[in-house]
Amino acid sequence: MNQEIQVVDSHTAGEPTRVVIAGGPDLGSGTIKQRLERFRKQFDSYRSAIVNEPRGSDVLVGALLCEPSDPTCLAGVIFFNNVGFLGMCGHGLIGVIETLKYLGRFTTGLCTIETPVGLVTAESLNDGSVRISNVESYRVASDVKVETDGLGTVVGDVAWGGNWFFLVREPGQELSLARVTELTSIATSIRHSVNAAGFPLVDHIELFGEATHPDADCKNFVLCPGLQYDRSPCGTGTSAKLACLAADGKLLPGDRWIQEGILGSCFAASYRWTDERRKLIVPTIEGRAHITAECRLLLNSEDPFRWGIRALE
Repeated sequence: MNQEIQVVDSHTAGEPTRVVIAGGPDLGSGTIKQRLERFRKQFDSYRSAIVNEPRGSDVLVGALLCEPSDPTCLAGVIFFNNVGFLGMCGHGLIGVIETLKYLGRFTTGLCTIETPVGLVTAESLNDGSVRISNVESYRVASDVKVETDGLGTVVGDVAWGGNWFFLVREPGQELSLARVTELTSIATSIRHSVNAAGFPLVDHIELFGEATHPDADCKNFVLCPGLQYDRSPCGTGTSAKLACLAADGKLLPGDRWIQEGILGSCFAASYRWTDERRKLIVPTIEGRAHITAECRLLLNSEDPFRWGIRALE
């Protein structure tokens, strides 16, 4: 017998999102954070089936639409990838809003979405892009030095933007698609060193280099938890970057920051203080998503890979 899961696929600045609109696991009631834990402990096979091969790929980010526990919210969402679950996902949320627009569940104006790490707002803009106000973001450690194999001493910051990041200050890198394999190896080595140095929760590594887009302030390469690189400029990574810039006094509230990703696509970003003394900010990210497919995933009971091919770190 076949079990069906209905999904809508999109990409945001090149990074794919697969939104589950029906047929996902029944996670019961409670907050989205509570339902995430139920998803993680009892239904992880669904995560693998939805995003991993043979139906998906290591780069695909999944998003399970849920009824929100907060009545002020349009929807709840749980994000996941090839190896686990995410707190927030900037490009993914933009993809979720574009999917809700495609389904006729949202048109224009503002809406609020419940995520496992807090409430976020989204606005559909006249040019077709989406502006999201992310969860509160902040830096917890600056000028952290770690020793890495082959690269020597690396200096960076640890910051939260909805996920945990190590943002590399030194050395800078030449960022190009031709170097993706090398950059992935470098970022993987840095992550092992950062985790061993006392930051075990850091699962995203962000490298920086000179911008190539004429409007961009800088370019990034983001290694995600499943050892795939973010094709977009990374919404939570850009949020973490803004937190560091704000803490250093290098970007003023309301000033526009253009973050270029490895593909040359860009997110426009800015922030406001929620607590200047403690250096807490709320970042806003603007980007554009495009619907690429609407389909039914079939999970056949006789298929040996019904629940996907598990990704290995």
